[in-house]
Amino acid sequence: MLVGLCMGLTGAGGGVLAVPVLVVGMGIGVQEAVPLALLAIGSAATLGSLDGLRRGLVRYRATLLMAAAGVLTAALGTVLARSMPTDALMLLLCLVLIVSAVRQWPRQQTSTGRISEGMSFKPCRIDPDDGRFRWTPRCFFHIGAIGASAGLFTGLLGVGGGFLLVPFMRRYSELGMHSVVATSLAVIALVSLISVGHSVFIGTPVPGSGWIFILACATGMAMGRVLAPGLSPRHLQAGFAVLALAVAAGLATRSLIHLFT
Repeated sequence: MLVGLCMGLTGAGGGVLAVPVLVVGMGIGVQEAVPLALLAIGSAATLGSLDGLRRGLVRYRATLLMAAAGVLTAALGTVLARSMPTDALMLLLCLVLIVSAVRQWPRQQTSTGRISEGMSFKPCRIDPDDGRFRWTPRCFFHIGAIGASAGLFTGLLGVGGGFLLVPFMRRYSELGMHSVVATSLAVIALVSLISVGHSVFIGTPVPGSGWIFILACATGMAMGRVLAPGLSPRHLQAGFAVLALAVAAGLATRSLIHLFT
């Protein structure tokens, strides 16, 4: 439930906690935890994206482009994960958690910073007449690259990719935060669920006991989407950052002890 709650409260980035919870909390191996984490993340993200669709926040073309690129690289990530040692995957996951924590930590924004951000030329601009993206080759490339990057980490570590989708879409497009989160959840839902199918196809089982975890994630997502509007974004970001750092420290300690004993 904690994973789904974090996804609902902070956006898609909460999915990075799924694999650590399964490995440490439920004693499941990394290779088995990845498809289960993706199934849970994908199910929870589907609920969140349906809410975004209802509110008209999901960008369909961007979602399909990022998902198409992400599915291809997620398959590559799955193959790489099967060839890497467990401890190496865990240490890489720790690094992802630390990066996510740093990105989520709230920062002070000066008025100068906001002005410069607004005046900067972003590759994916919004047409003021119809509110849609101007699909230039530069915009097409950046949106596809964002999806491909997120997909690679989705297949490799089972993290959903939200920790990349949200900040990169904010940086390279003029979308507002609510639309970014809703679109990211839609991408994660598509890429995660298709990646689960690929993992099962190549012989990675999904443990039967994991359905409780999936249900808890979906419940947490629904709760988070209800609670988020009434909570301070800065406090939510700070809380997630502290939690991610604590999980990273625990995983790193566990992996290093295993390596040297």
